[in-house]
This record gives sequence, structure tokens and C-alpha cells, in this order.
Amino acid sequence: MAVISVISIIPYLIMQLKGLGIIVSEASYGSISPNVAIVVSVIAITIYVTASGMHGVAWTAVIKDIMILTVVVFMGVYFPLHYYGGIQPMFEAIDTAKQGFLIFPEQGLSISWFISATIMTALAFYMFPHMLAGVFSAKSPKSLRWNAGVMPIYQVIIIFSLFIGFSAILQIPNLQGAEADLALFKMAKISFDPWFVGVIGASGAMAALIPSSLVLTATATILSKNVYKVWKPNTSDDQLQRLSRMLVPVISIVTLYFTFNGGESIFTLYLMAYSFMAQLFPALFFSLWKKNPVTVQGAFAGMIVGILIVIYSTESGTTLATLFPSLPQVIQDLDVGLAVLFINIAVTLGVSAVTRKTSIGMKEDNKQASGMEKLVK
Repeated sequence: MAVISVISIIPYLIMQLKGLGIIVSEASYGSISPNVAIVVSVIAITIYVTASGMHGVAWTAVIKDIMILTVVVFMGVYFPLHYYGGIQPMFEAIDTAKQGFLIFPEQGLSISWFISATIMTALAFYMFPHMLAGVFSAKSPKSLRWNAGVMPIYQVIIIFSLFIGFSAILQIPNLQGAEADLALFKMAKISFDPWFVGVIGASGAMAALIPSSLVLTATATILSKNVYKVWKPNTSDDQLQRLSRMLVPVISIVTLYFTFNGGESIFTLYLMAYSFMAQLFPALFFSLWKKNPVTVQGAFAGMIVGILIVIYSTESGTTLATLFPSLPQVIQDLDVGLAVLFINIAVTLGVSAVTRKTSIGMKEDNKQASGMEKLVK
């Protein structure tokens, strides 16, 4: 689980760094290149995490949340009003200019893909180690309850982010592929003075820096406690803490390498990270049952098979449509991460059934052997 978590976290970190490079480059009107921005940001995050730890990240996150919520909600309302006269007129204008654009395509990124991808990301969300870091570092149960109550409010920001994206469709046409990631800043630069573009950039930069800091902290802790201490069980807590701090720059360098050697868009990286983490869900789900049907061997096999298939499908571009072209379109378009999750569950339960029978047989043999020993004595 530790290894899979680290593998999953790398594309998540890459996504944050790519976004940060775009933010700094666009906010500086191109005077700072995305690559330079990413390198400087990695150095800043590394120093910040090493020096401040979990509580420093938490307090900075409060400022980040206020800034990003204010900026995104403002732009999500302002752009439709300024360029179209309102939200409804904006959608009417898009529908007139690009008929059928607001409807899910019949194949590919269809409605069945959207629903399955949404389910997959929801199942994977709390599998990420940094999501639980706040749980283990909370000062009281009351803090956890407040956090659980407030968290859904953050999802409202997605609506305003969508409004920003839709407003750019006619104002900034021809944004294809990875260039779609530039929509927000291109809209901001044609709408506001440079000083406000800088405010947007600062908010966006913090929105990338804070999660990156949490992820780095969680990854370093996983490698030290769940990998190194298994290898060296006599390691003290102080030694583990020092090791975690030493691992932060190592993880940063590895992430930096993959950031410069991966051409995926932020959207693709996002789905890849969540597809990886979703493979931990079956083991957790079954462990909550009163009678857990899963053995350690079954959980292990399911995770490994799931992660290998996700890696293969991501690298080869394999989808259900390419594997099973004769299936109904609604099934062909299902998100690969969710489809692999079902394979994971099947392998988990199948191997568990076999290993449980073997385990029961071994216990019976041991009982019989013990009884024979007593009889002989």
C-alpha cells in the first residue's frame, strides 16, 4: 500500500507543479518561463516543508482558502456577466455558436464516461495519504467534525471554475489539448489590469503550493515509516523524523524529473493519479465488514493486478472501446480506472477464497498434528 501510494502521488505532484508553472508564467506575462517557475517552486516547497512541517502548512492553507475562494467566485460571476450579460445568456450564446457543444458526445467522453470517472474519483479521494494527514494531526474530534462539515462547501468552487471555462470558449477560441489549461489566465489578462492578474497568480500559486507541501510531507512519512522502518524495525522516532526531512528533497527531485519528461495535460495527470489510488479502495471497503471476506494475500493480489493494468492502459492508451469494440457504446466509454477496479475486486475475492481454504486446511493439519503429539506422549 505504501508503494502504491507513492506511485500515485507522483502524478498528483506533477499535476500541481505543471499548474504552478502555468500560473507563474502567465501571471508574469511570459517574462518567467514555466520551467524556471517549476524549478524555483520545487526549491521553495522543499525548504518550506523541511522547515515548517505539518502545522506551518495548515496555517498557510487558511490564507490560501480565503484567497482562492474569493478570486474564483468573483471571476466565475464576473466573466459571464461582463461578456455575455449573465450565465443563461452565456450558455445560449455558446449553443448558438457551437451547436451540440454543451451536450455530451455520443461516444468517447460521453455521459457514461463522465459518471464512471466521477464515481472512480469519489472512491479514490480519501485513499490519498495526505487526505488522512489532517485526521491524524487534528487536535480534537471537534476539529474533525468541523472539517467534515465545511469540506462540501469547497465543492461549490467547481461550479464557478466551470463558468470561467465556459466563458472562455467564445472569447479565447481554439484552445486545444494542454492549451486548455491556460483558459483562466488568458481570460484574466484580457479582462483585468496586471496588478489584479498578479493577485490571481498569487492565489493560484498558493493553491498549488499548499497541496504539494502536504503531499510531500505524507510521501516522505510513508517512505520512512512504512518502508524503511519495516526494513529497519529498531529505528527510533527521532531517526524517522530526520529521515523524513531528508527524503523531501529526494522526492522533489524525482518529481521534477518526471514533470519535465511528461507531456500530459493536467486533466490526464489528475485521472491517472486517482485511477492508481482507487486500487486501494476494495481492501479498505471489505475491511469494514463485520466478517471480512478478504485475506492479506487477496488484498495484495488485487492491488498489484489493478495498478499494473492502470499503468499498461495509461502507457498504451488502451480503453474498453479498443479492447471490446463489439460491446454497447455505454460500456465502451466507461472510465478505465473504474473498470479496472472491478477486476481488482474479482482478483481480491478470488485469491482470498483460495488462500482462506488453504489457511483453514493448514490450521486443521496443525490441530491434528498437535493431537497426535499429545497421543504419542
